[in-house]
Amino acid sequence: MPTFHLVPGAPQPVAPYSHAVEANGLVFVTGQLATDPDDDRLPLPDGIDAQTVKVMDNLRRVLEALGLGFADVVSARVFLTHFERDYVAMNARYASCFAPDRLPARTTVGVTHLARGGLVEIDLIASRR
Repeated sequence: MPTFHLVPGAPQPVAPYSHAVEANGLVFVTGQLATDPDDDRLPLPDGIDAQTVKVMDNLRRVLEALGLGFADVVSARVFLTHFERDYVAMNARYASCFAPDRLPARTTVGVTHLARGGLVEIDLIASRR
């Protein structure tokens, strides 16, 4: 049976979803935006660098609440609203969260719009095994 997690201290969901769902040793972490977990009414930070830092911090909060970390991540999906402009800067911040020899599988796509006007959203799959 899957386990559905709403994590205290993680950003408030902007739609009807769980922060993470666990099934068969895998943890599917919902895509995070650069929202402030302490005050959802605050605007998103300016620029891709600041937004990527905040997104990765929000993902870290969910992982840590479940006893996991970035070393447990096996796959990621990245969504960018300005792909060509922001790809390099996002990659630099994203890569800093992982050991160079333990980079997750990843897909990155350009999209036309993200909730709350975000520039980047990232979701993860982690493994408990």
